[in-house]
Amino acid sequence: MIAVIDYDAGNLKSVEKALKFLGEESYITRDRKEILNANKVILPGVGAFGKAMENLKKFELDKIIQEVVNKKTPFLGICLGLQLLFEGSEENAGVEGLHILDGKILKIPDKPGLKIPHIGWNSLYLQNQGKLFEGIAEGSFVYFVHSFYLKAKNNFIVKASTEYSVDIHAAVEQENVFACQFHPEKSSSVGLQILNNFAKIGEV
Repeated sequence: MIAVIDYDAGNLKSVEKALKFLGEESYITRDRKEILNANKVILPGVGAFGKAMENLKKFELDKIIQEVVNKKTPFLGICLGLQLLFEGSEENAGVEGLHILDGKILKIPDKPGLKIPHIGWNSLYLQNQGKLFEGIAEGSFVYFVHSFYLKAKNNFIVKASTEYSVDIHAAVEQENVFACQFHPEKSSSVGLQILNNFAKIGEV
């Protein structure tokens, strides 16, 4: 069973729908017991970093997420869910993130001919043998919607990157924590394979 964390950040139903298509049982919840009893946990989301952290704290989900990570349950952050796992974001200076992983969220720099927010399909450069990318071809395209990007402190946790005005760390993995800046639930067959890989982690 996969718990999809509800913190009023949107995009929950599309994740639930993609998991259902894969034959995976999931439920949208902010209940501590339900989240801690799940086999896997996903933190999706679109929206502003500061408001998202405010909501996580309001529902005490920041503490629950730390518990999930500490008990080594496979955990996946998607889009804003990736950004929240890090130290903070230039979007809302002074707001601390969950800081489960080391790195900063920076504004995508302006570049002639490129629109911000970055909305659309970009190809991935795969590296460091990510578990989420088993069976995924180098250069596969996935769907992004964002104005801020991850610069991870440690390059070895980066499993996929892309280029859009700057080198963007598009996916990371560290122990039981996984995260994608792009939206696998909106990335066609490639994205479904990535979600399926996550759902199968730890299964014999």
